[in-house]
Amino acid sequence: MHIRRSPEEIAANRARYEEHQKKGLEFAPTALPGKSEKPAPAIAADQVLHREVIPGGWYWATKVRKNEVLRVSLDEGFSTVTVVAWNAAEPTERLNLPDTVKVQWTTGLGKGRVILSDMGKVMFSVTEDSSGAHDCLMGGSTASSNAKKYAGANGPDIRNTRDNLVKMTTKLGLDKRDIPAALALFAPVRVDADGKFLWKPELISEGDYIELRAEMDMIVGFSNCPHPLDPNPVYAPNPVTVTRIKAVEPAADDLCRTATAEAVRGFENNVLADA
Repeated sequence: MHIRRSPEEIAANRARYEEHQKKGLEFAPTALPGKSEKPAPAIAADQVLHREVIPGGWYWATKVRKNEVLRVSLDEGFSTVTVVAWNAAEPTERLNLPDTVKVQWTTGLGKGRVILSDMGKVMFSVTEDSSGAHDCLMGGSTASSNAKKYAGANGPDIRNTRDNLVKMTTKLGLDKRDIPAALALFAPVRVDADGKFLWKPELISEGDYIELRAEMDMIVGFSNCPHPLDPNPVYAPNPVTVTRIKAVEPAADDLCRTATAEAVRGFENNVLADA
């Protein structure tokens, strides 16, 4: 049932939210930096554990160890790639975007932010990011969204994120009920004053990349399919490169570990879980 709220009630709710947000943002020992510079720095050959090129329309899953880094890069042109993740030791713990957004008071993920699990622990730290254009709200494509956009959408070459993730989880020994809300990387989605989703292509440029440091041992899955809001009428996702980089122990004053009160508490939960 849809409940209509009065303008006065809406204004009062917004005022309460803004007051809570103000208190949540008062703790900021480290200012978050701007976007990472391009081009992405070269990775020494002896630091690369694996490099996978995910073709347009396909998916891939990998295990990562704590402190290893996943660089996701648009080396062959624009594409949106969605990400899901599970705790390798206990897959019932998984990526949680609502909490990631809620406790950091922003949908804007970028360098210095963290990505949380549904147990209040940090799964990823965003250590580098050249775009800041990632979608925490809409998730990936489905057969239905593809059918509205593409001719011949039922053909084998026009795949979608939902079906890819179902196939992936089955191969991993998981169930489709284990699929969390997916983070869409390189998806320049913004929300206007009326709450409408907008696609802002100017936020993405050639050679964009993001680096995600694993803060626990995980299973991480990727699906390389166009975002539902991508206006391109042609189904043409480009290959996306994922590079797994050797672990390095973060410094005590690491940006992601100290930038916000929420990150500090999340890492405290990680320590308690490992004790």
